[in-house]
Amino acid sequence: MKIQILRALLLLTVICTMNSCSSDDSETQATEAAAQKVVSYSYNSIELETMDLINKHRISVGLNPLEKINHMSYKSEEHDNYMIANNVVNHNDFVARSENIIKILGAKTVSENIAYNFNTPQSVLDAWLASPSHKANIEGDHTHFGIAIKENPATGKKYYTNIFAKI
Repeated sequence: MKIQILRALLLLTVICTMNSCSSDDSETQATEAAAQKVVSYSYNSIELETMDLINKHRISVGLNPLEKINHMSYKSEEHDNYMIANNVVNHNDFVARSENIIKILGAKTVSENIAYNFNTPQSVLDAWLASPSHKANIEGDHTHFGIAIKENPATGKKYYTNIFAKI
């Protein structure tokens, strides 16, 4: 009888211990997610000018200006580097970028514009605004954005990735 009671108490102790560990795990996961957030990004003048032009356009049509987030620019840069390395222009792995931004920054929505081979911030903005889907992203219900514009050292052509989010 005493052995059965001890076994029951031991089982109860194990169950309680497992439950308390699971709440600690969620705290640990939240801490790890915050640690993965990129807080530093070095913007070049073309990136800053493009962001400024996007915000000027948004203000001109009665929308809020967007705040830049370094983490989103870092994710944009990763995609530019991927496109340059693979000699492609596409949205490959957008779902992974989007999920990362949702998880790390708490974004509710995420969208993305890409472009290739534009020489000036104004020319890429004009092209995006001429495209209904790109324009919808620029004029979307967003609060934040990030951008990276990288030049392929072999060709001199520029790759653009612009990510928008509502946070």
